[in-house]
Amino acid sequence: MSTTAVPAGTPRASGPAPRKTLVSWYLYDVAISVIDALMITFVFTTYLTSSAFGTPEYTSQVLSIGTAIAAVSIAVFAPLIGRLSDRSGRRSPGIAILTGVCVLATAACYFVAPAERMLLLGVILLSTANAAKELAAVDYYAVLPSIAEPDRVGRISGRGWAAGYIGSILATAFVLFGFVSPGFVGLPTDDAVNVRAVALFCAVWCAAFAVPLVISLRRRERLLAPVQAAGTTKSGLLGPYREILAMVGQLWRTDRLALFFLVASAVFRDGLSGIFTFGGVIAAGTFGFSLAEVMAFAIAGNLAAGAGALLGGQLDDRFGPKAVIVTALVWVIAFASPLLFLDGHAVFWVCGLALCLAVGPAQASSRAYLARLTTEGTEGSLYGLYATTGRAVSFLAPGLFALSIYLFGAQRWGILGILSVVVLGLLLMLPLPDPRSRR
Repeated sequence: MSTTAVPAGTPRASGPAPRKTLVSWYLYDVAISVIDALMITFVFTTYLTSSAFGTPEYTSQVLSIGTAIAAVSIAVFAPLIGRLSDRSGRRSPGIAILTGVCVLATAACYFVAPAERMLLLGVILLSTANAAKELAAVDYYAVLPSIAEPDRVGRISGRGWAAGYIGSILATAFVLFGFVSPGFVGLPTDDAVNVRAVALFCAVWCAAFAVPLVISLRRRERLLAPVQAAGTTKSGLLGPYREILAMVGQLWRTDRLALFFLVASAVFRDGLSGIFTFGGVIAAGTFGFSLAEVMAFAIAGNLAAGAGALLGGQLDDRFGPKAVIVTALVWVIAFASPLLFLDGHAVFWVCGLALCLAVGPAQASSRAYLARLTTEGTEGSLYGLYATTGRAVSFLAPGLFALSIYLFGAQRWGILGILSVVVLGLLLMLPLPDPRSRR
């Protein structure tokens, strides 16, 4: 693969991991879920695009530029983060440092007062928090093969996703009733203090639930440190990138399944992300949901996704990750299609919750599929490429959503654009084998 000596990486799980280790891994998903749910999706982006910061066109443009820069940063640095942790055999430093950056940037968002001159600062801080969270997830995902036995990878991955969804539900409900309406925490609304305080809440939440994993990993890594240090070499900043390119070349020659899966998963994951990204927009714009109804659906949707992830994890270990992914994608196509032609709140509730039920299993089994393809010393690198390929195609769902609306003249038809991405991902997945057959 490369002439650069690398350590064997964190040893694979040869027996059941301690319960404390598993719980700490689940809790990290709870930690980062609030950044997605409250800072990026529901609260802080809505705050930054409000009239206090400028016209909707101006604020949306600045926010989209910041989001794009964050996406490029993730795509560029994710392989580096993964490769460096592979070479050292230690995941805790990357998780601790990057989560710390995420927490600090999130907390600093409290100081973004409602004034147009503060918009740029808010976008920079939010984009930094998002990028740090996604880069930390590279090492977080890479821990999975070392704590999950081969026949338990699916359920452990599913429980992690489910924990994240449940965490986002609890945090969203607390913020909705404690900070917004009726606001039982009692924070003033002057200068949007109650909204800005959500950033402090998210920072404390993220730090509190991330600490157990860092402590658990450091205890394990102390025992492994002497072995790992013997294989570590220094080759400069570009060295890890050269190793990654060499690894990609080696995979192309000897194990193309991993590369094909990275491409397929990047496509269908973008389609699944589009469901959550544009679900609220479609609910309000096409089906006439109020803000309160959108928030209620968001909570119910996360609950459905969490339940689906738990069930999907069990099915993953029994039938394999490919079966779960393909079934979930077919399910999405079946329940998204009626939204193109039917109207009414009841239709959206039924079909929308059915879609959420499938998103959790597909995402969890995607992570579990790749875990079964990794070998010792490649976990971080492969999950780094997992993040990079995902970012490389992240324009598909938003682009086709906008194009479909432009071509057919109604917001409803944006669903067709998202469906097109899901169908393409399904077609790319169908030829791939179940990774368990390679044992």
